[in-house]
Amino acid sequence: MSETPEFPRLDAVELPADAIEVARIGEAWGIKGWFKVIPFSAQPEALFSSKRWYLQPPERGAKPFSGTVLLPIKEAKDHSGSVVACAHEVVDRTAAELLKGARVWVARSSFPTAATDEYYWVDLIGLSVVNREGVDLGVVSELLSTGPQTVLVIQYAGSEGKTMERMIPFVAAFIDEVELPKRQIRVDWQPDY
Repeated sequence: MSETPEFPRLDAVELPADAIEVARIGEAWGIKGWFKVIPFSAQPEALFSSKRWYLQPPERGAKPFSGTVLLPIKEAKDHSGSVVACAHEVVDRTAAELLKGARVWVARSSFPTAATDEYYWVDLIGLSVVNREGVDLGVVSELLSTGPQTVLVIQYAGSEGKTMERMIPFVAAFIDEVELPKRQIRVDWQPDY
């Protein structure tokens, strides 16, 4: 008769107001409690810098816990182009397997400071976009990575109130200024492009 593995003892907590979902936990990695992490960003610095990950259960499938729990991280690192991590309360492969699918949130306040003229995508979403003439072009709804560049996806009200999209490459040739305090991006772009 086999016992059902027990989920690691983690503290139930409130999700911080500035928490951002940054990854999902993947398969167990090795036998000492390490696990793979599937980041939502090609540059997962937030995972590496934060030692406090907030987990929520997967949206589908088995839910070994409910609500939000705090996962204190011992180490997160790059391993052959992927991310692996270990946590204080996850001591073996069985415990790591129970984390699979969990959603990983990190407080925005624990992200590393971005370099000059670099921005986290999450900070750009929701900013209004205006051109040099002051014409409102819409609001950033998402960003797309096309390989060589990132593209702003901007939603605006079209004819008859229908929501439309326009895309502007997020490159110096078209982006004049990002003003995070004003929640605005100024661009060299016309509405009819």
